[in-house]
Amino acid sequence: MLSLNASPSSLTEEVRIADVVRTSMNSNRPLFIPVILGTVRVGRMSQHVARLMCGEIDKRAGVETELIDIAQMPLPISDAGEAIKNADFAAKMERADTLVIVSPEYNHGYSGLLKHVLDSCLKEYIHKPVGIVGVSAGPFGGTRVIQNLLPVMRELGLVTIFWDVNFSSVQNVFSSDGLLLDTSYIRRIEKFLNELVWMAATLRYGREQISLG
Repeated sequence: MLSLNASPSSLTEEVRIADVVRTSMNSNRPLFIPVILGTVRVGRMSQHVARLMCGEIDKRAGVETELIDIAQMPLPISDAGEAIKNADFAAKMERADTLVIVSPEYNHGYSGLLKHVLDSCLKEYIHKPVGIVGVSAGPFGGTRVIQNLLPVMRELGLVTIFWDVNFSSVQNVFSSDGLLLDTSYIRRIEKFLNELVWMAATLRYGREQISLG
């Protein structure tokens, strides 16, 4: 949806993105961009971030989203990888045109359960873009968790975009009930989503129209 209050440069970018999305809509199927909440901790502030991301995605024309909370996924821990594939999660990954992963930083890394969930699929990710949103209670906004997730994304067959969103000192960014207190994040999310949607539409066209054989 184009903003009437946007600057000329912002409007140009939004029009460009909208044109690419329309071009990719040969089947009239909206782009599906699920948001994966990558932590199960009690009191997780990342939940507010994931809901904000879903809300901003949902404002865009020709796009659908859904919050996937790994805490709600009934995956066993007696095995790993595709052997524990969850049919519902796999179907959503197959349908997805791109992913947003919201991950807090735990001791410079990501949660083991997030990796456990992501590893349950492989072919469903191929040639699809992914954007990573880092969350931290400290000043670096999950920069190190993003760095550590990048090689994992590549190995899964996902294509990383060059924009990230970093929520530093997240306990000060949201109120206890999830209200965004620092609205400067909206502009950062807009740049992130512009790139993500462009990549999603472009790679979907490639998957549907260009044969590798």
